[in-house]
Amino acid sequence: MTEPIRVAAPAKINLYLHVVGRRPDGYHLLDSLVAFADIGDTVEARADERLSLAVDGPFADAIPAGDDNLVLRAGYALAELAGEKRGAAIRLTKRLPAASGIGGGSADAAAALRALMCLWNANPAPEALAALALRLGADVPVCLGGRAAFMGGIGEELAPAPPLPKASIVLANPGQAVATPEVFRRRTGPFSRPARFAEAPGDAARLARLLKARGNDLEEPARAICPAIGDVLAALRRQPGCLIARMSGSGATCFALFAEPGAARAAADAVARAHPAWWVQAGALQN
Repeated sequence: MTEPIRVAAPAKINLYLHVVGRRPDGYHLLDSLVAFADIGDTVEARADERLSLAVDGPFADAIPAGDDNLVLRAGYALAELAGEKRGAAIRLTKRLPAASGIGGGSADAAAALRALMCLWNANPAPEALAALALRLGADVPVCLGGRAAFMGGIGEELAPAPPLPKASIVLANPGQAVATPEVFRRRTGPFSRPARFAEAPGDAARLARLLKARGNDLEEPARAICPAIGDVLAALRRQPGCLIARMSGSGATCFALFAEPGAARAAADAVARAHPAWWVQAGALQN
């Protein structure tokens, strides 16, 4: 039996997120700088007669494994697009908490698409693949790209970001799922302006300064739903070497940036000791 195709599904981090408008159909328009961390799930695909999904890992019980799972939906959609009759046995190792603002399901779907394209030797037209990804979810296109990018529209407008510096990161989640539609429903007030920048920040401290001039417009409504987000942010900001701490996406996961890996690991250890029920991980930003 051939070795499976193995693809990483890294956590998606919204370094800033501005809500800049709303379409007539109710979907909100965003401006966000998205990056990825070397913390995430793993998708494996092996040749088989039909499409199937098995889920393991620490958060396996939190997600459905049936046909409504985004990974299987991605597989069926790609098979239809590519005219593929073969199947695949897919295994998802779920290490990221569900409904946590770091694109776990979207990253899994994007990783499944990459794995299956390799397994099936499928090469769909870029426009068709982008449309398929967007149908699966607003974050799937940027996760499929897998590189730092500015995201606009409802997620379909992607532009390259300037190179990001080396930076260490801590992710922390209080163990509470937050439903994205409810966060958007609770958002009030005027819309923000786009806040993209062209310069390549030279180091993590400069990146943090740029981000401090921006924000996450979903933090306030998310904290109204899940007040523990405030506790997570406070715990991260107390850690020595923390350059900035902010909620990612629609929450409840928050991140903190550090200049040095040792400081990030020490911070993650300290937060985890103080809050053993939280999910806490240290890693690095990918460019």
